[in-house]
Amino acid sequence: MVTKINDSTIKISGRIDSNNAKQFEDELLAAAKTKDVTLDAAELEYISSAGLRVLLKLKKSTKGNVLVINVSPDVYDIFGVTGFDNILDVKKALREIDVTGCNIIGQGGNGIVYRIDDDKIVKVYKTSVGFSEIEQEREFAKNALINGIPCVIAYDVVKCGESYGIVFEMLKSDTLGHAIKNYPDKFDEYIEKYVALAKELHGAKLAEEVFTSVKTILHDRVPKLAKWCSEEEMQLLDSLIDEMPDEGSLIHGDLHPGNIMIQDGELVLIDMPEVTIGAKIWDLASIYRDLISGPQNARPDAMVTVERSLGMPKETAIKAGMEFFKLYTGITDDKQLEAYLGGIGLVYALNVVLLVGSGTPDALNVADSIMDKLLRNVIIPNEQSLRYLLKSQ
Repeated sequence: MVTKINDSTIKISGRIDSNNAKQFEDELLAAAKTKDVTLDAAELEYISSAGLRVLLKLKKSTKGNVLVINVSPDVYDIFGVTGFDNILDVKKALREIDVTGCNIIGQGGNGIVYRIDDDKIVKVYKTSVGFSEIEQEREFAKNALINGIPCVIAYDVVKCGESYGIVFEMLKSDTLGHAIKNYPDKFDEYIEKYVALAKELHGAKLAEEVFTSVKTILHDRVPKLAKWCSEEEMQLLDSLIDEMPDEGSLIHGDLHPGNIMIQDGELVLIDMPEVTIGAKIWDLASIYRDLISGPQNARPDAMVTVERSLGMPKETAIKAGMEFFKLYTGITDDKQLEAYLGGIGLVYALNVVLLVGSGTPDALNVADSIMDKLLRNVIIPNEQSLRYLLKSQ
């Protein structure tokens, strides 16, 4: 009846009635360990009032949102007749698509992007990415579009095997990363467009009603570092976050050429799972990470993944990153640019430390090393320089 898919998603199946409701309750409450829970009901044949009462207990125990997805028409009618569709977030079964034989046009940490036809692409997420996270990205894309941000139209969320995906409008286009690699004679033109897109996003003045403030998210991560940090260190991190101005810039968080498409000669965003608003220097640190620090420091065995994500080889990525920052800042002197990037590197170090608070498995696996190498040996010794950078950019 109950199968745990990932931290936030649980599959419920079969017939649930008074005969097995107690077993269902025990299994479900034991599996639900997060505040917000997604129940995949694709294989749920029937649920009685006894089963619905278990879902109500789940709702009360989690004190968060309970999302029920992939509900068949018959089961959906049960939720509707009983009024449980007003208590829980219930969604009918998703359209299923098959990407067998489709061309891969992009690949990143969260999934793979396939071209379905000349008009549409689908981003298929890893099974570890929960449905609620995917729905959130779809909402981000919709909010960005209606606020004038250049991004593609996000259609429906779909099912693709055991994974979920979002279908996007994408007319005969390719990633900026592929274009930079395949058309070296247009390198300068593409970098100019890349910088123009970044400045457009960073020049936006959006309210928190549209997207959450990056400072709010970062402050929420600090208490989760208590296992690795002292109280004084956490206070220091909170105070550094407070130094960032509330600029209202759109912070993409992953603004590299592999997440940007060229459509009719214009650049548009596709990958938007971490969009926030705040100080543009936080976004610049992520660009530094993706195009300069990441390619320079990646292990040889990880380089294939990095290059696949960016859509171009290491040397081209670093060159694109250096030219991006030259054009973005107007700094042409190599020594001055090196000093500037050193400062951006400090912001990136802060980014990595706070990433541990997000709970991602990769960050948690090396949390002790991150605190020693970056917090205590980079951030704390350079505290005043970092404060200046955060509030002056």
